[in-house]
Amino acid sequence: MEIDIEQDLFENEAKLAELNRSWFAAHRVAAVNLLAAPGAGKTSLIRRTAALCPLPLAVIEGDPASRIDTDLLNGLGIPAHQINTEGGCHLEAQMIGQALQEFQPAAGTVLFIENVGNLICTASFPLGEALRVVMLGVSEGDDKPFKYPLIFEEADAVILNKIDLGPFVDFDRERFYRGIRTIDPEVPVFEVSCRTGAGLAEWSRWLERKAGEYLDAATV
Repeated sequence: MEIDIEQDLFENEAKLAELNRSWFAAHRVAAVNLLAAPGAGKTSLIRRTAALCPLPLAVIEGDPASRIDTDLLNGLGIPAHQINTEGGCHLEAQMIGQALQEFQPAAGTVLFIENVGNLICTASFPLGEALRVVMLGVSEGDDKPFKYPLIFEEADAVILNKIDLGPFVDFDRERFYRGIRTIDPEVPVFEVSCRTGAGLAEWSRWLERKAGEYLDAATV
């Protein structure tokens, strides 16, 4: 019985995600589901990307509580909408659908969905996104691909942040890449520092290209 309930849950989530996917395509909005642990630098990445990417950006911000990051982004001129999960550990498709009733990014926008900080639950709930990006910082350790393989399996890109801290935290690049390549031999990995700006231009160019391909193919 428990297995049936779980199957029903994920089938329903897939249907709701498909509704969001149709909305995004019809409105020409390239949604990017950004997954990471707390403190990996998701909001910093969005903030730095907004200064580099020529496409307009907007954000749906997911947090258990508060609107700290949403207020920060809005203050920088980046349109942002808050979802508080009231303790929930991930965003769900229905939450995104409800948010889109109030917060409708303009056509041609790259919409970051900054998911709740979590490397487990977020991987199992599709939101209808065009791109799924997994981010982690070197201070979290080089073993994350081995411990949390599911979140990397469907990633369109991996961002390794805080590379300027690498020498101080004994991050083993070879071990990290061995873990990543075991899961996906071809997924692009961008080594960046949101503090110094290193590597962000290359990431931004990739995002512009991939979002542009999606927007060109989306329904007008």
